[in-house]
Amino acid sequence: MSGSKGSLEGQVAVITGASRGLGHGMAVELARLGASVMLIFTSDSSAKRVEDLCDQISQLPLRPRARACKVNLASFDAPGQILADLDAWMGPDSCIDILVNNAGIEVVKGLGEIEVADYDKVYDLNVRAPILLTQALLPRFSSEGNNRIINIGSVGGRRGFSQLGLYCSSKAALEGLTRCWAAELGGNGTTVNQVNPGPVQSEMLENIPKEIVDLQKKQTPVQNRLGTVDEIAKVVAWLASPESSWITGQVISASGGLEMY
Repeated sequence: MSGSKGSLEGQVAVITGASRGLGHGMAVELARLGASVMLIFTSDSSAKRVEDLCDQISQLPLRPRARACKVNLASFDAPGQILADLDAWMGPDSCIDILVNNAGIEVVKGLGEIEVADYDKVYDLNVRAPILLTQALLPRFSSEGNNRIINIGSVGGRRGFSQLGLYCSSKAALEGLTRCWAAELGGNGTTVNQVNPGPVQSEMLENIPKEIVDLQKKQTPVQNRLGTVDEIAKVVAWLASPESSWITGQVISASGGLEMY
């Protein structure tokens, strides 16, 4: 499952959390299919990594363009900063075709330990940021329609894991937004879908308690293994492609069968 080569040529994608892991893989896959990509990242420590990613993308066969944009997505000012950077890169009349809301964070704490600051940290990035960014970019979506919004959730959005209440509930909230946006935005062919990865070998996984990861692997029908970044990226690329035009409001469990919807 992926788009065909050149299927995204001439399109522009904005990807949050693009410096590493799933975001990095999605950026490369969308660019491989021809899309120019704006890579949203947050920390200074990721700057060199994103610069290298831009160089890698620019050398792909279809020669897509890439732009790095450093911004704190949890800030109220983030959408405006991204719009300004988009204008500086593509021009004030530029449009986008694809938005991937991928950035996320987890806090590993049990119910009795959660503080308001923990709630703010998780929900400001995992829920509020996608709302505000998607809202801000709506006027910039291609006037021809058939745009794609892809939210990245987690199998935790439908499954309870000890000490991950904030993270799992935030991904459940994003799933609800996905269905509502699909109902609102489909008039011009725009689709809104969500991908719920199972455990994928990445830096983020290192923050999840090992016993949870081991249990997930044992319960995964496909080879009792972790997923790969490439496997998730190909699902996202298909949802971004014209080939997925009749799919909207859906949540795809990309988990090797760990969760079957």
